[in-house]
Amino acid sequence: MSNVQKKLGEAELEIMQVIWSSQNPVTSNYILKELQGKRKWQLSTLMTSLSRLSDKGFVICDRSTGTNLYSFLISENDYKAKESKNFLEKLYNNSIQNLVATLYGNKVIKASDIQELRGFLDKMEEELSEEEKL
Repeated sequence: MSNVQKKLGEAELEIMQVIWSSQNPVTSNYILKELQGKRKWQLSTLMTSLSRLSDKGFVICDRSTGTNLYSFLISENDYKAKESKNFLEKLYNNSIQNLVATLYGNKVIKASDIQELRGFLDKMEEELSEEEKL
């Protein structure tokens, strides 16, 4: 697989969230059941999407047991980190400050969110200083 990670479409992301949230490889019927309420899909539609996800390098299908079992090849954390980085670069010139300022200026986040973020940043700073002492 190349280093260029492909993007997930909305439906593909929903499928991946089901696979990521499971501790074990899952069947297509399991995925279909988990998507009930979000997607009114036939099994054939899901199979097409799973095939596309396989072609993109997101999932692998184990056929050795007689039942197709799907597992992720790209972790949720790796995907989110890459997508977050791309989002920040494209929309906010790689500036977290610009992102937060836009969200705050448009009342998307409120003062309590800022306090939560401040607490998170303080905790990160403490952890970094602890690492530096080692």
